[in-house]
Amino acid sequence: MSYLHDHFLLPNETARTLFHQYAAAEPILDYHCHLPPKDLATNRRFNNLHEAWLEGDHYKWRAMRANGVPEDLVTGDAPPYEKFLAYARTVPRTLRNPLHHWTHLELRRYFGIDRLLDEHSAPRIWAEANEKLATPELTTLGILKKFRVAAVCTTDDPADSLEHHASLAKQNLATRVYPAFRPDKAFLVDQPDAFNTWVEKLEATAGVSCGKLSDFLAALDKRHAFFHDCGGRLSDHGLETVFEGPATEAQAAAIFDAARSGHAANPAQRQTFGFFLLLFLGRLDHSRGWTKQLHLGAIRDNNPRLVRRLGADVGCDSIGDFPHARALSAYLRTLDDEERLPKTILYNVNPADNYVFGSMIGNFQDGTIPGKLQFGSAWWFADQVEGMRWQIDALSNLGLLSRFVGMLTDSRSFLSYPRHEYFRRLLCGILGEDVERGAVPHDLTMLGNLVRDISFRNAHAYFGLDVPGA
Repeated sequence: MSYLHDHFLLPNETARTLFHQYAAAEPILDYHCHLPPKDLATNRRFNNLHEAWLEGDHYKWRAMRANGVPEDLVTGDAPPYEKFLAYARTVPRTLRNPLHHWTHLELRRYFGIDRLLDEHSAPRIWAEANEKLATPELTTLGILKKFRVAAVCTTDDPADSLEHHASLAKQNLATRVYPAFRPDKAFLVDQPDAFNTWVEKLEATAGVSCGKLSDFLAALDKRHAFFHDCGGRLSDHGLETVFEGPATEAQAAAIFDAARSGHAANPAQRQTFGFFLLLFLGRLDHSRGWTKQLHLGAIRDNNPRLVRRLGADVGCDSIGDFPHARALSAYLRTLDDEERLPKTILYNVNPADNYVFGSMIGNFQDGTIPGKLQFGSAWWFADQVEGMRWQIDALSNLGLLSRFVGMLTDSRSFLSYPRHEYFRRLLCGILGEDVERGAVPHDLTMLGNLVRDISFRNAHAYFGLDVPGA
């Protein structure tokens, strides 16, 4: 049997029918990713397979390092082809790692290449892929069209001008591209140099002098409104844990003033300021009908040697083992008690927290919309067959899988869209197994609607994004 054949992850006829007749044709709503807006606005054409595939892919970088590849061939100044060859030599060593699946799905779906990648096949694959990358079909906008991407939400700093989003809006594309509000740097009161540098950027973009806390909040509100005018309907936070309160405005103002004067907040003060600011931002999200995303639990930039050499976000992050339940409950409870809890998606990077997060969302569903609180798709290190299955099982046991908003790309690579196929195949495989053991009814209409909902329709209804033709 061929590798990654048509029935990959589809163990029986029911699963195959669900995928091929219901899931496969659904569009993609990529509501969280890290694609560069500039690459979209300029309809970037990649010069070679390294640019398209390896330029910013931390998963591949980690595998190459683990395989003994020197950093010069990972992120350094080596020629692109030499870096590609280093990855090609690594790929056979990735058996049973999701990279082996992703790599070969991407070669097939983008380039029509069904050979296994290794150092022997690499020269031919490099030449064939580069030839296709030179065509309009595989520019950045061509890729979105090829994979039927209805909308993309990038991840953007509040101090960003959103000039590339403005350019994209003028192009009236079939795929809508929206900003998502990611204010992580607004919490850095324990790092006054970085905080003040960022606040100065915020001042310039917002046109608001941030001499005191109220000005700072006004500047954030102004940028939030600007994102809304640009079509943005989601915010996002990447945190180890939700900050712990309680916190008063007077406490937050004193911490803000100290940070602006160059005095670092201690750990307790950072928690106080963070809780106050996270509540403020949650109220903003609610006031404009947005969805808040909380990505929790990662320990970032573990390797200072690598960070000093390359900067942040270079593939030395890992799963954390933090306690989440009490602080998360307090945060959601405070906003819910005020009747200002926005639609919220909780993502955990540690699968050990699946049942904490899956049960937490049930505490604050309020009947206003289906699935107002979501247990988000398996994230980062859990974004593979086993991790996705665990997330789907936990959500099914504790809540309503039928209201799940489904998969997201969460990638910096334009070659990651087959991950949606990967997820949909697994979902259909799970349902097919359930039918076979008599655990769900053998009703293809009901199951097919469930699959279509999770693949696209739930997300379209939930986020309220303007998606042409959907």
